Amino acid sequence: MAMTMADSIPEAHKMTGEERKVILASSVGTVFEWYDFYIYGTLATILAKQFFSGVEPPAAFIFTLLAFAAGFAVRPFGALMFGHIGDLVGRKYTFIITITCMGMGTFLIGVLPSFASAGIAAPVLLIALRLLQGLALGGEYGGAAIYVAEHAPAGKRGLYTSWIQTTATLGLFVALLLVLGVRTYLGEDAFAAWGWRVPFLASTVLVAVGLYVRLQLAETPAFKRSIAQGERVRVPFAVVFAKYPLQLVLGTFGSTTTFVVFYLANVFALGWATGHLGFGRQEFLVLQMIAVVSFAVTIPLSGSIADRIGGRTTLIIATVLIIAFGFTFEFLFSTHDTAIVFVFLILGFGLAGVSYGPLGSALATLFPTPVRYTGTSLTFNVAGILGASIAAPIANWLASNYGLAFVGYYLSVAGLITLIALLFIKQEKT
Repeated sequence: MAMTMADSIPEAHKMTGEERKVILASSVGTVFEWYDFYIYGTLATILAKQFFSGVEPPAAFIFTLLAFAAGFAVRPFGALMFGHIGDLVGRKYTFIITITCMGMGTFLIGVLPSFASAGIAAPVLLIALRLLQGLALGGEYGGAAIYVAEHAPAGKRGLYTSWIQTTATLGLFVALLLVLGVRTYLGEDAFAAWGWRVPFLASTVLVAVGLYVRLQLAETPAFKRSIAQGERVRVPFAVVFAKYPLQLVLGTFGSTTTFVVFYLANVFALGWATGHLGFGRQEFLVLQMIAVVSFAVTIPLSGSIADRIGGRTTLIIATVLIIAFGFTFEFLFSTHDTAIVFVFLILGFGLAGVSYGPLGSALATLFPTPVRYTGTSLTFNVAGILGASIAAPIANWLASNYGLAFVGYYLSVAGLITLIALLFIKQEKT
């Protein structure tokens, strides 16, 4: 059966207060994830000096990025671990654990001793905290998507789950404003010495809000119904691998291009523009901050469209557009022309949003309720590794050796693989 998310309730349905609370509670984790992602990425050069000063600067920077990548690498394990808890114990309690672990990891980075004062213990602790964050994040988004999907009226799942992704931009904005504000207030020297800790410590505000809201939550109707009907399974991940391997594979490849296009417009674009096109770092960050508005706008728009024409159809349209966008790379992103490059960023972030909007509800309908948390989390996080963690390195290698056109071809090929996967996807009822 095609992944069609038809409207089964009247268009006049108004979001209730309980539904708003569900979306808010689910979105806090996404805000936190992107906040953490941005501050770590932006402060990577400072963190390299703080925690890896025992080696040469180029190697220190690489080790810092590897510590960041370690958090991505363990996410599938977090999906297995927290998916198991979420499918056995419940969505609500798993939510509370994941945001607590995420918050502890980020806060403690802000109080870690430097290499100068603690020696090798400093980088070891940093990596350990990144691993803790990665495990928690592995269980966060999948849980958020299914929590909203299992609460939402059938004809509103696309729109409601899209708000989780939309709040990613809020995390980026908050992080950017805080980093720029603290850096400007303290000055470069003080910021590099100790001011960099402030954004990490300030994360406690997000965690406190998240915990407060999540403690007020009720378990989802679908999970309660599944437990009442005796559908709970002992080892959810074993059931996913044994009975739903096709959904796992198709869902993973059907999601991958969403990550590729976003990270090309974000991480790769920043590095290439400042390193090869002559843009200043602050100048280009401002361009990205403005352009990311298109990401925020298109996510709920495409989520709403998915409720009308189907999530699968919306994802197919978005993927076809991304494939076409790949052929514009060399034209739009090869010169220091602010207007043309801004168009490139608008299109890149906008298409990422069109693809990202229906993704939460689509993934949530790939697996039945008893294994939905595990299956959705695994699918999302493996897709993230394939599409996010390696996109920028591959793009840099292609651009350096073959030119920007081949970066676009890489995106288009990824899009073609995603398109094929989407054509074969089927859904389960939430």
